[in-house]
Amino acid sequence: MDNGNSGTRLLLIDDDLKLCRLVRQYLEPLGYAVSLAHNGEDGLRAALAGTFDAIILDVMMPKLDGFEVLKKIRAKSDVPVLMLTGLGEESDRIVGLEIGADDYLPKTFSTRELLARLRAVIRRSRATARQKKEEPTPVVTVGDLIMDPASRTASLAGQPLTLTAVEFDLLFALARSAGRVKTRERLLIEVAERDFEAFDRSIDVHISSLRRKLGDDPKAPRFIQTIRSVGYLMLKPGVVPEL
Repeated sequence: MDNGNSGTRLLLIDDDLKLCRLVRQYLEPLGYAVSLAHNGEDGLRAALAGTFDAIILDVMMPKLDGFEVLKKIRAKSDVPVLMLTGLGEESDRIVGLEIGADDYLPKTFSTRELLARLRAVIRRSRATARQKKEEPTPVVTVGDLIMDPASRTASLAGQPLTLTAVEFDLLFALARSAGRVKTRERLLIEVAERDFEAFDRSIDVHISSLRRKLGDDPKAPRFIQTIRSVGYLMLKPGVVPEL
């Protein structure tokens, strides 16, 4: 069956053998080729030796934990990485995103959610590769924040910002719409390329990480203002927003 995923290669690094077997059984009929590794060392070796369209990476593993694996992958590759975290472990999600994960999933994920997030990170990675070959989008400036979508670089007061792929896309979506409120639903569709689901707080986790990197205080923001129960707003310097 051709589901548009023919030739898509995945690496799943997790010591839960049952979970690995179930994920493989679910994804392979959809056209994905799934390779497995059951500890951090083997997973890192496979990730660096192979060519994968995406990696699904567990946090808690023997020999080398998921964070160390991710750091070493990011030193050599920008392959999309989807991290698996324990239920409610927001600290794990934040650390993973800051190190360079593209998205995360709680280990209680549904197969539907896994597929949606996988498709999104792979699509985003391929779109980024295409953008590098196409006509560049203009640089966006908000105060002393400068973002260049062509090189996918950002700087604040002349200092470079180290952003993950999702963080860059999220900040750019807010910056190019500075002064206008963006709902969580709209940001999920624009940035993560998936529909909003009840209780999906991934955007909030990414925003928290961005605020730390921008040195932005949520109680007295210079850049990103929370619009309660709605979404977020990129503030324009010297302009009082109309809410």
